[in-house]
Amino acid sequence: MPKHRLIVILGPTAVGKTALSIELARQMGTEIISGDSMLVYRGFDIGSAKPSPDERQGILHHLIDIREPWESYNVVDFKEEAERIIAELDEAGNIPILAGGTGLYAKSLLEGYCFNERAADEGYRRRLEELAELHGREYVHAMLAEKDPEAAARIHAHDLRRVIRAMEVAASGRESISREKSLEKDGTLVYDAYVIGLRRDRQRLYERIDRRVDLMVSQGLFEETQALLARGVTADMQAMQGIGYREAVAFLEGRMSREEAVQQIKNSTRHFAKRQFTWYRKMPYIHWYDMDDLSGQELFSLVLGDTEGYFSPV
Repeated sequence: MPKHRLIVILGPTAVGKTALSIELARQMGTEIISGDSMLVYRGFDIGSAKPSPDERQGILHHLIDIREPWESYNVVDFKEEAERIIAELDEAGNIPILAGGTGLYAKSLLEGYCFNERAADEGYRRRLEELAELHGREYVHAMLAEKDPEAAARIHAHDLRRVIRAMEVAASGRESISREKSLEKDGTLVYDAYVIGLRRDRQRLYERIDRRVDLMVSQGLFEETQALLARGVTADMQAMQGIGYREAVAFLEGRMSREEAVQQIKNSTRHFAKRQFTWYRKMPYIHWYDMDDLSGQELFSLVLGDTEGYFSPV
């Protein structure tokens, strides 16, 4: 069967992926799939640099605001949902655009990682679900705390699905998910994909990161974090582990000054950008574009021409 078509836009944080993806989607009349693990959480807007409704310009964005803060989300969830959306869009005649931020997400999708979950003990799972219904989720979470205190500290009691999975892992004594990379036999990607990589001079990128962090703070990053905590979101939830939020929590709890928190966010974001490039070095199929050498319109025109000539007519 022919492979589904896909355009992917990768690059370090603050490089300019959002603007290019929106303009490209607007011109092509297609939709965008977010590849950022933080954008899935409702209420986490400023610190995640989530594009606002105005910035989206009416372009439909998938996999944004699809989880509550206490719910888990991982690469298995992303891959399953992204595969479905890509197939639906391509079969309707539209080439979807994946705007990525999490390197593992994009790599697992393009190279067809196989994730094999250990067969669950359905009877054990049902018993735990019944206990949660009878006595409350906190009761099952307390059971987990006895078996695996570290897992219980990471997982909120409201996230029953993840609590039960952790209980299954604790009962089996081994990891629940294994990963196996599976490129096509001829070494090609599992999608008919044109993978765009955006890059900038490191110092210029760091300056953009610093400006972005300053803008987030001025837009209310600390106030957003405080409001999330007031809603019952706790510092140990997966969503609160994102850069910006964990430093904001440290400031709000008095463990560092406002100035120290802002500087730590900048430093952590720079380190994150370095880690992203580590992932990209493992992806030789990326077509790189130097943002410092192109204006916004020049970049868009070049990418539009390259992608138009890349895919065969349907």
